[in-house]
Order: sequence, then C-alpha cells, then structure tokens
Amino acid sequence: MTRNIMIVGVGGQGTLLASRILGNTVINEGYDVKVSEVHGMSQRGGSVVTYVKYGDKVFSPIIDRGEADIILAFEMLEAYRAMPYLKKGGKMIVNTQEINPMPVIIGSAEYPENIGEKMSSKLDLTQVDAASIAKEAGNIKAVNVVLIGVMAKSTDIPYENWVETIKSTVPPKFLEVNLKAFDLGYNS
Repeated sequence: MTRNIMIVGVGGQGTLLASRILGNTVINEGYDVKVSEVHGMSQRGGSVVTYVKYGDKVFSPIIDRGEADIILAFEMLEAYRAMPYLKKGGKMIVNTQEINPMPVIIGSAEYPENIGEKMSSKLDLTQVDAASIAKEAGNIKAVNVVLIGVMAKSTDIPYENWVETIKSTVPPKFLEVNLKAFDLGYNS
C-alpha cells in the first residue's frame, strides 16, 4: 500500500515545514518515504507543490493526475488548481484563505468566486479557517501546522507520534505555538 499526499500553497505559507513534519512522521512509523518539491517558488506569492509518497517501498515521489489520496491545500485557488490530482474517493483539506496571485494583483485577472462550493460538489472536501485557528494558537504563521493537525486526524498514525515529530522538527522557540496549533487543528 502506498499513500500519495500533495501539499499545495504559495511561497511563505510554510508548506515545506509541513512536508518535513509529514515525512518525518511517516519515517518514524517505519515507512519508506519520498518527498519532492516538484515545482514552485519558495519566495512569497509563487505556487508551491510538494509531493509526499510513503509505503512499504516507494520508488518515486512524483504523483500524477488522479493519484493523490489526500491534497492538503494552504490556499483556495491552489486547491482548485490541484483538483485533477485527487484520486476518486480521495480527500481534500483546504484552508479557506484566499491569496491573490500576481495577475489579480495587477488587475489582469479576477480571483474566481465560490471556489469552495464548486469543489465541494465534486469531491470530499474539508474546509478549515486555519488562519483563525493559528491566531488562537498564538501565531498566524502556524497555519501549516494547523492543517497538518487536521490531516493527521484522518490518518491511522497515533496523535502522540505526530507530537513527537513536531517536537523534533520545529525549532524550540516556536515549539509551544506549533504544538498548540497542531492540537487545535487535530481537534477542529
């Protein structure tokens, strides 16, 4: 059994830390893991896509259209763009935040309306106001760990194992807020 998880967002949202937490957690569970930041710009505003594949033996991190078991989306438009990659019966978890891409900022395009409604009629969608939850945890930048918490709830990996990975992955000065963010996301 191989599990395919895509993490999509924009630069500056913490998608790489989220993929590191996910990858380290499944490694600690004894799985073979491949992680790849396939394309994107790590600077603020550019699309970022990370693939995480794990199972008994994984040969490539690439996830093709229709193969993702879970898509963890940090932003609505990025979720919408990633829809073709979700497999039939897969699950999408999306932060309800909307970040205008450059064409919208310069006025040459409009941000699509009602993305959540359009997606929820087509797939298993969990929408989360991760920004509000992150603020409640103490730092708006903890959106990434809130979303990891929401996703963790739908895996068979025990809560404590996720917490241990966060403790060993997140820098100590950010640990308390990230543990709270994970807990709030997990229990949302």
